[in-house]
Amino acid sequence: MSTAPAEWPKVEAIIKEDGTGEVRIGGSIHPIQTADLSAARAAAVETVAGAAAKLGRSLRAAMSDPEGEWPLIIHPDGTVEEADPNHAAQEPGKEKAARRRKTTPATPADIITSSQIPARKDTEPTPERKRSQAMEQPATVPTTTETAPAAEAPAEPPQQTRRSLKDTSFLVSAPVLEPATQGWRGTLSRLGFRMEPSAEELAEREDIRTVSQHWPGPRTVAVVNRKGGANKTPTVVMLSAILARYSGAATVAWDNNESQGTLGWRTEQGGHSNSVLDLIDSSQTLLSPSTNAAEIARFVHHQTSDKFDVLRSDENEEGDHEVTAEEVDIAHQVLTRYYRLIVMDSGNTARAANWRRMIHHTDQLVVPVTAIEDRAEAARLTLQTLESRGGHDAELAANAVVIVSESTDSKRSMSGEALKRAKAEAQRIADGFAPHVRSTVRIPYDPALVNGPIRYDSLQPATQRAWLGAAAAVARGF
Repeated sequence: MSTAPAEWPKVEAIIKEDGTGEVRIGGSIHPIQTADLSAARAAAVETVAGAAAKLGRSLRAAMSDPEGEWPLIIHPDGTVEEADPNHAAQEPGKEKAARRRKTTPATPADIITSSQIPARKDTEPTPERKRSQAMEQPATVPTTTETAPAAEAPAEPPQQTRRSLKDTSFLVSAPVLEPATQGWRGTLSRLGFRMEPSAEELAEREDIRTVSQHWPGPRTVAVVNRKGGANKTPTVVMLSAILARYSGAATVAWDNNESQGTLGWRTEQGGHSNSVLDLIDSSQTLLSPSTNAAEIARFVHHQTSDKFDVLRSDENEEGDHEVTAEEVDIAHQVLTRYYRLIVMDSGNTARAANWRRMIHHTDQLVVPVTAIEDRAEAARLTLQTLESRGGHDAELAANAVVIVSESTDSKRSMSGEALKRAKAEAQRIADGFAPHVRSTVRIPYDPALVNGPIRYDSLQPATQRAWLGAAAAVARGF
């Protein structure tokens, strides 16, 4: 067996985006020429593993690429594990070996002497053995014979009760942690080196699990702010899209504006122009036991990529009908017959009959605001109004989720300084609401939310992640 050198070589791997780089092992440099970043990572690990095999021990390597820097321990057999960054100076493998050798110190009660070892029962002592034992006896052996007290009989072991087969299971209840799929950890996992996910990936998985649930009975979400331009409609669309995509539950976005709403303008239109008034007129047929579930498609507009339906408000410019409280009850009864999740857009008048009746049916309140003072003040007044009414309304206000968007103004995208101010203002507003509601969530600026139809796939990854967190915060209130 070879003797290890006094100092192990320093190992560094520097990888570039184009798949090139180099591995430095001691004083030698090994260039890397591959087609892409993933192949370069694999080549670097293979090079270090070859050096480790020659040395007959694991090597600690400082790996760096465009996605970050991290220390790895690479073993001679090519397996890889993440090294502890707080023990950079320690030779790789020593800490684990020390842990394997560590034992609990023996106490005096644990030490068994030779005199405590019982003699073999199947062998009679020889005469020599008898003489030896007699010589070992103390010299002050009493000459009188005393009757020794009878030894107490050992306590009988408790009776073992047989468990019922009903209380026994061979199934493993603990979930198996899947390997990382994101970042450099995910890259190494795809190369065959199983890596645990990062804290950020675990948090995202938990949010996905939360929004993927199916709850017993329908759930209604109301999105409210008495100020126009507060981002109500984009919030309705994004919450509906995420809940429908991940849970697979039938989801409908309902425009409950007392006047002509904008939800229909920001979403796809189906092959008809029906609205909530047409659904109310056909409510008896839709609630009939003989009507099949597909009939609802005559009144809602399906979103082909985001998998939810939209019930539009009345868009007749010459009409003057305002939805009454009774008609809200009828529409809600129909929708809960066909959908598990209902996300309601709302108008700007908290005194309107349809607005107040919407609150009566609400299970979770969502208050969107943008990083503008008057939108935030209108949101505060909306929550204050509900709180003052007491009962169910006050409970909704205390359990509300406030979603603060940095901006929906297209001009902000042209000014980095303005966007920076919007971020700071969004944080100030979120901090102001935090003590009064259940949860606050910030949404970054995204030009895809400014104009035109809103689709989840058109958003930037950071925006998608933020909206997933918002939907999870809402779902936790179900």
